[in-house]
Amino acid sequence: MDGTLATIYLIAGVFDMGATHCATGCLARQDADRRLTLQAGSVLFQDAAIGDELYLGYDLRQARGPFQPTLGLSVSDLGDTWIGLGVKTRFEIGHEGWFAEGSVMPGYHDAGTGPDLGGSFQIRSSLGLGYEFDNGGALSLLFDHRSNADTQSLNPGMETISIRYSMAFD
Repeated sequence: MDGTLATIYLIAGVFDMGATHCATGCLARQDADRRLTLQAGSVLFQDAAIGDELYLGYDLRQARGPFQPTLGLSVSDLGDTWIGLGVKTRFEIGHEGWFAEGSVMPGYHDAGTGPDLGGSFQIRSSLGLGYEFDNGGALSLLFDHRSNADTQSLNPGMETISIRYSMAFD
């Protein structure tokens, strides 16, 4: 997979910004829910499952329009690690708690004994579908892709399919 997920996310974010945020300032600073995220999933490389991954994320309190800064750290059972900082957006679907979410997060990747992804600079893009419960907790199914965006001569990419639980707090 190429930069398709990142492109979809950025187009949706810009559309959401124009549709819901520009009346008060397209990229105006606003409060957002701080969220702590725990995610577990299966790592795929070249269409084959190669291991499992745990991911810990933190969404910051402020957003600019629909774009909320987020931090992430993942570790797989192959010993590869990734840490990054980027933006995330949640798109509400109706008024029943359902949402779609996406993110783009450049970061540092150490392959450990995992596959060579072409370098330590890797961009993690994700799309997911979830449901937020009345207590502020949310459960979602996520697909993400990591690659170096052709900044290196080798760029095979790697995907993760995971289940995410996040909780809002103050």
